[in-house]
Amino acid sequence: MTPPTAGRPVTAWTAAAPSGLVVIGCSRRKLSTTKPVPALELYQGWCFPQLRERIAGRPECRSRTLVLSARHGLLGADDPITAYHQVLTPERALSQRDIVSAALAGHLERYPTWKVLLLLEPLYLQMLGLPPLPVVHLVSDPVTHWPQVTRVLDGWGWAA
Repeated sequence: MTPPTAGRPVTAWTAAAPSGLVVIGCSRRKLSTTKPVPALELYQGWCFPQLRERIAGRPECRSRTLVLSARHGLLGADDPITAYHQVLTPERALSQRDIVSAALAGHLERYPTWKVLLLLEPLYLQMLGLPPLPVVHLVSDPVTHWPQVTRVLDGWGWAA
């Protein structure tokens, strides 16, 4: 019989490795640059500054942070992208859902977890769909409710 962790990084379950996954929706405000930068650095609005500050210098948390982009779909925090303008419409959200869902499944294969924190407005949640995990925290206005976000992250050991 194959152990349940076969083919997956066992470090994902050790005490030293962070648990959980954060998915944050992109923002309209972006860094003014023509050169590719990591996705988490590109976005300047919404709660990106607070999240960047919290996981600065923590590659183990950055690897468990995904950005849901209206143009690019699901991106890793360190995936390089350039500035763009793309409005997320209901039609685009639905047309990208299968692609985004497959990308999430691939990420969960590499970084298994049973809990996720979604920092998403409703249309971005429609694009992502409900993740297949037993614990889902949803904060649709993380700017106003940042203390709620910090409580979840602190509970995961993602302390600033």
